[in-house]
Amino acid sequence: MTGEERQKRIEDHLLKVEFASLDELSELVDTSVSTVRRDVILLETRGVVRRTHGGARLVNPKSDEFTFNTRDTHQLSEKELIGRKCADLIQPNQTLIIDAGTTCYHVARYLEPKAPQVFTNSLPVANLFAAANKLEVVVSGGVIYPRLGVLVGPLAVEAFQKIRADVAIMSCGGVTTDGISNSHGLLIDIQRAMIHAARRVIFCIDSSKFGRLSISQLCDLETIDVVVTDKPVPADIAKALRKAEVEIVVAQ
Repeated sequence: MTGEERQKRIEDHLLKVEFASLDELSELVDTSVSTVRRDVILLETRGVVRRTHGGARLVNPKSDEFTFNTRDTHQLSEKELIGRKCADLIQPNQTLIIDAGTTCYHVARYLEPKAPQVFTNSLPVANLFAAANKLEVVVSGGVIYPRLGVLVGPLAVEAFQKIRADVAIMSCGGVTTDGISNSHGLLIDIQRAMIHAARRVIFCIDSSKFGRLSISQLCDLETIDVVVTDKPVPADIAKALRKAEVEIVVAQ
């Protein structure tokens, strides 16, 4: 693959996902990280991308697919149902990790009476609790991506590697019988750190995600303790979840 071909593929990938780690791009174009770094520098001189710590982001995204407010309007009533039901599963004064997904935000809206201690990389969740007196919020470090409302990068990953929590409340881009996937490599790194930091892992998944395969594999089904969703799970995936001893909670 020539340099021009690599750079075109990198640009095309960033048009889809907006930002990516150097490791992810290296795997994408099947070359070394140092070569990808040089490609990114060239793309930056052309005004196509901007380098970040450990990765690259698109300068002028052509889609608002990943914007928090836009994503939050998708399956809104389903997310509200899931949010209420998941919050019911949380015990008072538990320590929680809350993912940056929009469904997780709807869980957070019902958590203040439980007075938990919250760790998050979600700016909307942090803002939601900014004036709350009954709970403590710890926000990870990292690079701010305003359109996503999320903190990402090595500092965010490190923050979650250093803590322990009772429960991680997670979201994803897709679920199949093979496991859980999500839309971006940088999000995957942070989510894995979140999962490893928690004694119990709850995935909040609206019914549109079942049978969908996103770009990056996050974890297998055995990693999950509970799935909260808004409709009965498709039979093949429900069978796989039961085999993995995952509790399925349907919010109705």
